[in-house]
Amino acid sequence: MLSVYEMRNYPVVLVNTVLSPFSFLLIITLASKGTLFGEAIEGGLIMTMFSAGTSLQADLSHLKNDFKLQDIVVATPTSALVYVTGMTIAELIYAAPALALLSILFALYVHVSTIQVGAIVAVMLLMFFASVSLGFLLATISSDIVQSYSFSRIFTTLFSTIPPVYYPITYIPLPYRYLAYLSPTTYASEIAQNAAGLLPEPGTSLAIAWVILIATTVLFFVITIKKSKWRDR
Repeated sequence: MLSVYEMRNYPVVLVNTVLSPFSFLLIITLASKGTLFGEAIEGGLIMTMFSAGTSLQADLSHLKNDFKLQDIVVATPTSALVYVTGMTIAELIYAAPALALLSILFALYVHVSTIQVGAIVAVMLLMFFASVSLGFLLATISSDIVQSYSFSRIFTTLFSTIPPVYYPITYIPLPYRYLAYLSPTTYASEIAQNAAGLLPEPGTSLAIAWVILIATTVLFFVITIKKSKWRDR
């Protein structure tokens, strides 16, 4: 309800959610003279999903530290899972305008089968769940909203901007290509680009990318469960 209220009464919220993915899409498209338009659309989808997850920690931190909402929720039978699920849906609503526009562009310019679309959607969901886990962990240990915004910007840059999300990894010179594989979004973009027929990958490399992406998501989830502070003890 809060996310819908904000978007209806403060249109600048819509601009904010759409601006980041489309700005990179425009830059990559112009720089490549249109040859990387498909990769840029997929990159925008992945970035939007990852950013939505990391934005969760700023909103949770704001409600926890400024409104003490988490203390109230902790005192009720509501579990951390239910609370985070509700906030996660709100973040998806925030991201919905950007996802809708990017999906329309994808349908118009990237022609794939239903199975290929399913693979791309699976990658986007894995990235979202990984970033949500990371966001919740940081929110529970953050003591100030300013600190939370800093975390959000840092992780969005490290995972969505620097890695080859908007372009193929083959554009990175080989000595430096291995550094890109430190980011899980690199594997996500490789799988998505392969599913769309934009980046041919051997079956073995593709299977490894899936394993690493799933393992990273599970790892983030496990670390969050063990390290996050839902209530003071």
